Amino acid sequence: MSTMMTISDTAAWLSEHDNYLIFTHRRPDGDTIGCAGALAQGLREAGKTAFVFNNTETTRRYLRFVAGFLAPDDYDPDHVVFVDAASLNLFPKNSDKYTSAVSLCIDHHPSNTLYAQRTCLDGSFASCGEIIYEILMALSGSISAETAECLYAAVSTDTGCFAFSNTTANTLRVASLLINAGAPHREINKLLFRTKTRNRIKLEGALYSGFEYYFEGVVAISTITRDMIEIANVSEDDMDDIASLPGVVEGARVGITIREMSSPDGCKVSVRTSSPLVNAHAVCERFGGGGHPMAAGFTIDKPVSEVKEALLRTLREFL
Repeated sequence: MSTMMTISDTAAWLSEHDNYLIFTHRRPDGDTIGCAGALAQGLREAGKTAFVFNNTETTRRYLRFVAGFLAPDDYDPDHVVFVDAASLNLFPKNSDKYTSAVSLCIDHHPSNTLYAQRTCLDGSFASCGEIIYEILMALSGSISAETAECLYAAVSTDTGCFAFSNTTANTLRVASLLINAGAPHREINKLLFRTKTRNRIKLEGALYSGFEYYFEGVVAISTITRDMIEIANVSEDDMDDIASLPGVVEGARVGITIREMSSPDGCKVSVRTSSPLVNAHAVCERFGGGGHPMAAGFTIDKPVSEVKEALLRTLREFL
C-alpha cells in the first residue's frame, strides 16, 4: 500500500534523500515533461543529484525542457520518481526494470492506482506542474527562471493555454508567479500554441471535413486513420493536442478523437467533455483507461468501426 504524502511531506522526503531518476509517461505531453525538467532543476539547485530518464517518445517540441537533464546510460539511481502518471502501464518503453521500485509518484489524476511506495496526489490541481511548484517552494523557498520556464510549459499545456475549463484561480496565480520568476511566457506561448507545421495544417483540414456528429450534435467524433497520417506526412510532434479539435464545434459538449495506431486493429481514443452529464474518466474506465472528469483516454486492440460503436453505446447511458 502506498504511503500518502502531503506537499510538505514530499518536500521533506526529497530533502532527506538523493540520487534521483525522474520519469515522464508514454507519449509525453507538456505537463509531464515540464514537471520532470522543473523537478530535476529544482533538486539540483538544492544540491541533489537528479536526472530525467531519456524517454525516446519525447517530441522535438518538448525536448528543450529536459535536454539538459537526460541521464547517462550508466546512471544508477537510489530513488525513482514518476510525475504526472496515474498507473504503471504509462511507464516509457525500455524501462521495465524500474517499475517495481518507484519511490515516489507526484500526480494530479484522481484515477491514480497508488502503485508507488509513496504518493503525493491532489486531483484539485489543473496540472501536475502546480503541485511541483508548491513542492519546490516548500523545498527551497524560491524557484529560478530555468525552473519557472519548465513549470510554465507544464501549467499552460495542461490547461490549453488557460482556455480549458479545468483552469482555476490557482492555475492563473501560479502562472503569474512563474512569469514573475522569469518564465519566457511569450516565447513558450508562441512555440506551443501558435505555431503549426504545414503538414499539421493539412491534417487538420482533412479532420475538420470528416467530423461526425451524434446525439443532435452534442457529440463530435474525429477519426485519424493511418492513411491520413501518411498522406499529410505528419510526425508525432505534429500530433500534439490533436484531441482538442472536436471540442471547438459549436454545440458539441463531448469531443472524441479515435486514432488508428500501427497495429492492424489498434486505436488510441481521447475523450474531452464540457458537459456535467458525461464524465470522461468514467467513459474511458469502461475500456480500461481513465484520466480526469473532463479529459481522459484509452487504447484498445479493435478497429475504428467497433470502437466507435462501443463508445456510442456507452455514451447513451450518460446522454
